[in-house]
Amino acid sequence: MKRPSNKELFGKLRDAKAAVRDRDVFLIDQDVIAEDAMELGYNIGDELLDVLADLLERTSLNHYAGSHPPQKSYKEIEGLELFPFVVESPRFKCRVYFKFALSGGSLWLVSLHHDRPIKESL
Repeated sequence: MKRPSNKELFGKLRDAKAAVRDRDVFLIDQDVIAEDAMELGYNIGDELLDVLADLLERTSLNHYAGSHPPQKSYKEIEGLELFPFVVESPRFKCRVYFKFALSGGSLWLVSLHHDRPIKESL
């Protein structure tokens, strides 16, 4: 069976929305996320939860940008599976890449920035 399945992704998105709604969000690398927030033009301290809620509402299973099976984290949340998505954001007028892990009802935000497509080498 190819992982993550549509059912699994639907569950991850549902759980991510619940974590944001419950304000149960942790940042893996706050300095990097804050720098990316400045580039996108929002205040991480005041607007992060609103930004995440908006992105998650716009995200569908088709926006999954990860591998099959999901990649595992190597940072503070070692071993947790990572779920990256790319979604068009009217708020930021660009495609936004965000990646998170879930554990015990908490969302661990790993990345949130402009989508930076990988350039193919010649």
